[in-house]
Amino acid sequence: QVRLVESGGGLVQAGGSLNLSCTASGTIFDIDVMAWYRRAPGKQREVVASVLTTGRTNYGGSVKGRFIISRDNAKNSVYLQMNSLRPEDTAVYYCNALISVQSGGTWDAYWGQGAQVTVSS
Repeated sequence: QVRLVESGGGLVQAGGSLNLSCTASGTIFDIDVMAWYRRAPGKQREVVASVLTTGRTNYGGSVKGRFIISRDNAKNSVYLQMNSLRPEDTAVYYCNALISVQSGGTWDAYWGQGAQVTVSS
C-alpha cells in the first residue's frame, strides 16, 4: 500500500515563508510526476506546481516567481518552498504523485492528507 505523508504548513503573516514536505512510502516501483495542489475555501482545487523525474518544473500563474518545487528521487519526496506569501495563498495544500507499484504495472495517482496553510494580512 502506498502512502503520501505531508508535513509543514501553518500560520504566517503576509510576506513570510513556509515550507511543505511530502514523502511517499510503501510498495513503490517508480514515481513519475510529483505535484502540489491546493484548495481554498469556496474554490476548486488548483495545481500549484509540478516536477518531473528529470527536475523539470511547472508553476501555476499565481505562484510563479514566489514558490519553488523540488524533489529528491532517492527519498521519494517532494518539497514546496513558499515565499512572499499572500492572504490569497491560504488553502489546504495536497501533494500528489503518479506511482507505479510494479514493473509494467499501471500508473495511479496518490494524494497526501493535506496541510493547512494560513496567511494573515
